[in-house]
Amino acid sequence: MKTNSRETAAEMICRWIESESFPDRQMTEVKEDRAFVTELVYGIVRRRLALEFIERKYVDRRPEPYILAALHVGVYQLCFMDNVEEFAAVHETVEAVKSRRHKDAIRAAGMINAVLRKVQEERETLLQDLKHQSDEIRLSHPESLINRWVKQYGERDALQLCEWNNQPAETILRIEPARIVPDEFIRALEAVHIDVKRHPFPSMETFVILPRGVAVAKVPGYSEGWFTVQDPATSVSVELLDPRPGESVLDACAAPGGKTAMIAGMMEGTGELIAMDVHDDRLDILQDTLKRTGWDFVKILKGDAAKGFPTIGKQFDAVLVDVPCLNTGVLRRRVDARWRFTRDRIEMIKKIQRQILNAMSRHVKPGGRMVYSTCSLEVEENEEMVNRWVRDHSEFRIVKAKRLFPPKTGTDGAYAALLCKAKQAPLLSE
Repeated sequence: MKTNSRETAAEMICRWIESESFPDRQMTEVKEDRAFVTELVYGIVRRRLALEFIERKYVDRRPEPYILAALHVGVYQLCFMDNVEEFAAVHETVEAVKSRRHKDAIRAAGMINAVLRKVQEERETLLQDLKHQSDEIRLSHPESLINRWVKQYGERDALQLCEWNNQPAETILRIEPARIVPDEFIRALEAVHIDVKRHPFPSMETFVILPRGVAVAKVPGYSEGWFTVQDPATSVSVELLDPRPGESVLDACAAPGGKTAMIAGMMEGTGELIAMDVHDDRLDILQDTLKRTGWDFVKILKGDAAKGFPTIGKQFDAVLVDVPCLNTGVLRRRVDARWRFTRDRIEMIKKIQRQILNAMSRHVKPGGRMVYSTCSLEVEENEEMVNRWVRDHSEFRIVKAKRLFPPKTGTDGAYAALLCKAKQAPLLSE
């Protein structure tokens, strides 16, 4: 019996409403209509405030979590998905409510049916009305986040960023030139009628955009390690690190492994490369990535970057610290992160980032280099963090830094700074 994909999406949204735990990992367990379920779940989380604005016109009291989730599923389809038949959107959503073993299921299904019929009838008026609401509701972002972006980037860029965040993220592949020539890879995909487009972002690597609906595991060369799934923004920190064959390199926060694979390719499989992460489940993903890409010389190690490398005194020519952050540069992909943004979280994450910088800096050889990177757009996590840290660690200097702003680069947002360590400790002034 075919699973009702609307019910699957409603169950995931219900869990998110109840616990604020985004079900991205549960998505791997969805076997039927996975692309459709993903678009529903991610889209609903993105458009939460817009959906609530529309629904308040027809529902006086906030329904219980599953009924509210089902209502979101129906309204999102009707208002924001052009590729869904309206009859199916209404009928299947109502059936998803009826199937629940609940004493009020029939009454709730009737309510949802009535609301969705009205939304279907008044869709154009609703969307026009939405356009005239505050930026917070219209663009479905926390007001505090919009205000800080307006202050930092100006109103035009801030609103463009919000619009960017509300678009479904593309699946982008980085071709591994050590495994296949990029043109040959593209021809291999064209042979099986997969029409990829080259990503316009300038990089030493070749990135292509995969058409929607194509399963990554079905792309030619998946098992052979011809490519990894990653946005071009990930290349910036690795390019600044500039790992070379024969060097000793540490990727201190390595999972899921895309940057590690890039480093391995630049090192041409020679030297010492250690990929470290603290979480067991992420280590499993890291191991899978490196096994598939065939970089057998990479050593995988469990370790907490905030506490330093497990081997005391061990030093490297180059260290990459891709630190935990607030993810505000990747809100297309981490769609729930916008709703977890608070001043307290900024202060908490800054403390962790500084701990990692302090701990990892001790493992950089004299004359060596360290790259600090985030997928955040917040100055506190980026320029301010690095500038203040370097002022307290005079043996390091900032050589180069780069920031990517999504609407302008067409990539995820990112920040990376190259910090070089003096060959000998600087003399302290009297």
